[in-house]
Amino acid sequence: MIKLLYFAALVDMLGSASEMLPAPLPSNVRALVALLKQRGGAWKTVFGQRSVRITVNKQFAELDTPLKDGDEVAFISAWV
Repeated sequence: MIKLLYFAALVDMLGSASEMLPAPLPSNVRALVALLKQRGGAWKTVFGQRSVRITVNKQFAELDTPLKDGDEVAFISAWV
């Protein structure tokens, strides 16, 4: 499982502050973002923007950052 955390405006936009993502796990951050966008609606809007910062295990991450079981991924709104 991967723990997903949402911060700032994302909590209101997505209606959640956190969730657990069960297996099968996406291989990297890019695949995770694509998976979340497939939910449609606000998810597609939020994750179609480049104004979301992403951390993996409290370290800023790039789209090619690999993911593994037990990781914590946080999404932080960069909108001002």
